[in-house]
Amino acid sequence: MRILQLGPYPPPHGGVQTNLVAIRRFLLDRGIACAVINITRHRKADQDEVYYPASALQLIVLLLRLRYDIIHLHVGGILSQRVLRLGLVCTMLPGRKTVFTFHSGGYPSMPAGRFTGANSLAGVVLRRFDRVIGVNQEIMDFFQKLHISRDRLRLILPHAFLDENVSGGLLPEPLETFMAQHRPVFISAGQLEPEYDLPLQIRVFGSMREKFPQAGLVMLGQGTLERQLRGLIQSQDYAEHVLLYGDIAHAYAMQAIARASIMLRTTLYDGDAVSVREALHLGTPVIATDNGMRPEGVHLIPKENPGALKQAMEQVLSSQREVRPDPICDESNLEAVLRVYQELINTK
Repeated sequence: MRILQLGPYPPPHGGVQTNLVAIRRFLLDRGIACAVINITRHRKADQDEVYYPASALQLIVLLLRLRYDIIHLHVGGILSQRVLRLGLVCTMLPGRKTVFTFHSGGYPSMPAGRFTGANSLAGVVLRRFDRVIGVNQEIMDFFQKLHISRDRLRLILPHAFLDENVSGGLLPEPLETFMAQHRPVFISAGQLEPEYDLPLQIRVFGSMREKFPQAGLVMLGQGTLERQLRGLIQSQDYAEHVLLYGDIAHAYAMQAIARASIMLRTTLYDGDAVSVREALHLGTPVIATDNGMRPEGVHLIPKENPGALKQAMEQVLSSQREVRPDPICDESNLEAVLRVYQELINTK
């Protein structure tokens, strides 16, 4: 069995990247060949069967040249025309089985998702895949709206917990010094994009410093709003206490989250965020916008509500932090993905 995964490969690090890397590591550990084609704008040199095509033509050449039995396309966020055209190409390649996983941040409830029907390009393309995987029930309902056959659908939660050491050792600078000099530390980990409502965190953090003058805010990730957010931070009189760090390796991100007092996940729309489950698994309290699919234990707030966010932050800090055991790597979802591959190989 030879697997080819298409999707975002770190860096930068995010939920989809974490899932893709976990699947690849899981397969390689079992002697199953697994190559990756990165389909984002981030480029590196090709190495260790991870490829970074610079154009659509180079990507197609790789699809035709590489040897594999199953192609697995990972998509996060939205179903763009570019992604759908790529999906169509994948399903037209002879002699290959195809799998599609939609790691959506709430796309089915967005206007574009609500108006996407069975006769749309998305419906036509996704029905061509041999297996279609959703990471939450909202996505599964969306797939059924597109008239994808039930026997092709699989609900598999995203993998969140890599077997990485998240205790001990120093973080990269200036993150290590920043976290050592601030208490409490609030942290967010995700893309610097409009849907994560990051200006809300910055402004509410300012009011929190009136009661907690040693507090610090760490924001991990990259995105289109980086310049705008840096400008907003610099305009505040507490700018030195907000660290917009940028992208960071997954193991370091987990270590920082484990050391933080609270993780923040404020969103305008969102799916079942991997980082939320990771934080809970590490024993770090999470305050997140209520999107109807948060796991048990998350402190929920309405979206775009600074008062509710501040109140939740104060309440969490006033309560004793739960002590949890060391993280255990749960691979049940990776095993479920492998079973999908085995089904397809056995139906050849």
